[in-house]
Amino acid sequence: MTLPLILQSDVADALAEGTPVVALESTIITHGMPFPQNVEMARAVEAVIREGGAVPATIAIMNGAIHVGLDDEDLDFLGQTPDAMKLSRADLAVGITSGRVGATTVAATMICARLAGIDVFATGGIGGVHRGAETSFDISADLPELGQTAVTVVAAGAKAILDLPKTLEVLETHGVPVIAYGQDDFPAFWSRASGLKSPLRMDSAAEIAAAHLMRGTLGLPGGQLVANPIPVAHEIPQEEITPAIEAALREAESQGIAAKEVTPFLLDRIFALTEGRSLRSNIELVLNNARLAAEIAGEIARLR
Repeated sequence: MTLPLILQSDVADALAEGTPVVALESTIITHGMPFPQNVEMARAVEAVIREGGAVPATIAIMNGAIHVGLDDEDLDFLGQTPDAMKLSRADLAVGITSGRVGATTVAATMICARLAGIDVFATGGIGGVHRGAETSFDISADLPELGQTAVTVVAAGAKAILDLPKTLEVLETHGVPVIAYGQDDFPAFWSRASGLKSPLRMDSAAEIAAAHLMRGTLGLPGGQLVANPIPVAHEIPQEEITPAIEAALREAESQGIAAKEVTPFLLDRIFALTEGRSLRSNIELVLNNARLAAEIAGEIARLR
């Protein structure tokens, strides 16, 4: 069976020439915000990557194939497909063979990026261990994916709605390097500090790129998680965001929200409770992650 992989021309050219490429997920478009704001944000993120000297490669499933890199028409179409499948490792193959439109989560984007030969992926925040996982066993597929797929993922830590200590423990179990960028504290998505010390710290894109390449040289499976704190001007400190998170969690429990519906529900409720501030911060942290990812991809290309 032929690999159903379609590379946009500028992505294919960059990969052939060994110039930097940064992968981007698509659930942030289909499940993150309404049209046209979702497409405007996607274009802004792609523009930041281009400004950083790399080629953006937004990944989505359309017409029975993995599309790596989307043109303006594709982005508009995706942004107006609210019923797109939300695909992770478990249902990626079914999403492709079904012929439906599918948006890739962190785990699925990592898989597709690796198939295309892309080393670096920028996102907002990874999934992780949900609060109460000791009884629900709700743990994101993003964590084991980081342990087996060799892509460096730049995120503002794990989403703050999660159990961050348990998330760090599971990442350690899977042998994932967790690297805080420019600080010792593990960032917590909307907040620069979680109060948890990051296992590793690096202060330059060159260091991160060198570690990525060394993992390949050593034959180690898996990628790296680069935890990039949100810029100071756009953060919501823990003491301000925590009450909104806890209120949203109580609502989710009372309404029986579970599985893949938990995160979108919580983010929507936190948006309402913070009067839109959480979404503005979310956009800024994604842009910030895109800048760093482009720099890391550039350093990997230079070192190669």
